[in-house]
Amino acid sequence: MRLSIHHVTSYRFGGPVRFGLQQVRKTPKTTAHQSVLHWRTEITGGHKELVFEDHHNNTTELISLDRETQSLDVLSEGEIEVSDTHGIVGAHRGPAPLWLYARITPRTEARDGVRALLKGLPAEGDLDRLHRLCGIIADAVPYETGVSEPTWSAEETLKAGRGVCQDHAHVFIACARHLGLPARYVSGYLLMDGQIDQTAMHAWAEAWLEDLGWVGFDVSNVISPDARYVRVATGLDYSDASPVTGTRIGGLDETLGVQIRVAQQ
Repeated sequence: MRLSIHHVTSYRFGGPVRFGLQQVRKTPKTTAHQSVLHWRTEITGGHKELVFEDHHNNTTELISLDRETQSLDVLSEGEIEVSDTHGIVGAHRGPAPLWLYARITPRTEARDGVRALLKGLPAEGDLDRLHRLCGIIADAVPYETGVSEPTWSAEETLKAGRGVCQDHAHVFIACARHLGLPARYVSGYLLMDGQIDQTAMHAWAEAWLEDLGWVGFDVSNVISPDARYVRVATGLDYSDASPVTGTRIGGLDETLGVQIRVAQQ
């Protein structure tokens, strides 16, 4: 399936910015099952300083803000060809070692809530268990926008009993790592049924299984990713794969706007 993506991130500042740097992770990965046909990033209110691949193989663009600017717009767009592999990504690719993805982070710590969730998981093969886990998490944490905080951990999500795709991914990762399986966070784009315009990127998780390698699990939709999913960035949790992170001096308060369009060509 060929998908076209148009993604604009806009910042408006309450005063002139004296200095600012942003790391942007919005460029899709090229893999055996996903081809980036073309992609471009256009900056208004700043300059692209360099592009590099981080230790998770995420294409990262370092952007400096123009001095005294009060706005920054980052346009990312292109076309991607994706094939359906039923969620199977395959063998691990460095430079980060596989064991790193068993590491616990503050957002993916397995405490009482995670352990209680896993008590109802049947003792089956790992693949079947993880598919069942998706349904268990979806039942425990109904999808609801505007109710969670970006900094929520898996335990905070389970306590609240509601959340969005980012929260679902963190709970799944915490559970998988507690089961002894390496797991990672994935950010990307999703072609939605009957909806081209979106206000946020999508998120899901991947776990590493001995016979299959990395396999994706989207708790929010209770499926494994198919040809509608475009993988962009991966990491231990959201902090490694967030679309934009950065710092600035000046600018006072900021207003963030996101416009995303995902359509089939």
